[in-house]
Amino acid sequence: MSHAPNVFGRLAGETESNTFGVSFLRCRPHDTHMDREAYLDGLDAPTKRAVDFLDVRELPPPEPLTETMNRLTDLDGETVFVQLNDREPKFLYPKLDDRGFAYCSAERDEGVVTAIWEP
Repeated sequence: MSHAPNVFGRLAGETESNTFGVSFLRCRPHDTHMDREAYLDGLDAPTKRAVDFLDVRELPPPEPLTETMNRLTDLDGETVFVQLNDREPKFLYPKLDDRGFAYCSAERDEGVVTAIWEP
């Protein structure tokens, strides 16, 4: 297993604990060979905007929610934010509704893709 740091500076193959004190083994990042814009195919999301992409498949809960909400603070009307997760982000949807974002999700071979944008 590679011990290269991921985009958050964490090392694959190390044991860590999440916010709730649950230990887990950090996995290597998944290979994503698809263009980021290709994740929007088949989704009812704007296609003529820039794409901001975040792969949270290797992050333990609640980090995917936290990282996504942090990135959405800078989202503008010219960008679609795309999150790739290993499961449906059920706790994300109410937060998006509360903040007035439009969104849609679809299951892919790589995981669940959620596109988020300002209407």
